Amino acid sequence: MNEYTIITDSACDIKPELLAKWGVKYVSLTFAFEGSDKEYRNGELASEVFYKKMRDGAIAKTSAANADTFKNAFAEEVKNGKDVLYLGFSSGLSTTYNSSRLAAAELSELYPERKIICVDTLAASAGFGLLLYLALQRKAKGDSIEEVEKFVMDSRLRICQWFTVDDLIYLKRGGRISAATAFVGGVLGIKPVLHVDNEGHLISALKARGRKASLKALADKYGVLAVNPEHGTVFISHGDCLEDVNTLKDMLKTTYGADVKLVTDVGPVIGAHSGPGTVALFFVGKER
Repeated sequence: MNEYTIITDSACDIKPELLAKWGVKYVSLTFAFEGSDKEYRNGELASEVFYKKMRDGAIAKTSAANADTFKNAFAEEVKNGKDVLYLGFSSGLSTTYNSSRLAAAELSELYPERKIICVDTLAASAGFGLLLYLALQRKAKGDSIEEVEKFVMDSRLRICQWFTVDDLIYLKRGGRISAATAFVGGVLGIKPVLHVDNEGHLISALKARGRKASLKALADKYGVLAVNPEHGTVFISHGDCLEDVNTLKDMLKTTYGADVKLVTDVGPVIGAHSGPGTVALFFVGKER
């Protein structure tokens, strides 16, 4: 079995230092604020600074990783005799995965003896990160690149990705909800609960009245969908709202006995569209 490297991208919302600890390389999607030419990569701006700027009215625009970026990342591995398994950001939300395929096709012609496999996780943020984490466990057990690929393909539609936002304006800007819905929701204190569907698209699932109710809705979905409510692996990501994360953690622990494995930030690439105050829950379910 040939040695292989797992590569991912920054939309997994796993901190660079933790990815390094896991032995995972990544490519960065980028973002910039309207009115500025400065482009940021993953980790170049602290999350709390990013969200403060958003709360102060700054509008962030994101860019997908291009094929050349992937080509450089993949080439570094194949030139050293390693195969590559790339686990990527949902094709339903970004063109990043397609860029990886273009790069892989070009390099495969130059290095036909090497395997470069690209997998669309159909996931985002730490849901994508959770699937990566589970794949790494399989690799650590000695699974081949093909076996890990199959595991990811078989598992990706059971990665549940449920989240709520605090301010509807960011979803309105991204075209996820209408201006009228955003206005009425703001007046009535409506907090939408959304998830990523089987095609990797972001869809609205239900509405809750008030923040605590929306967090309870996330916990309720966990109870309904989780394969192993008490002992399953749970990730939470958030947009600078740790107090709400702790509330959700308490709900999961009290009701289901569940412990949260990892709490991480919603990075700027995702946070630009969901905004400060986002709370997202990720776990393995019977279905999405």
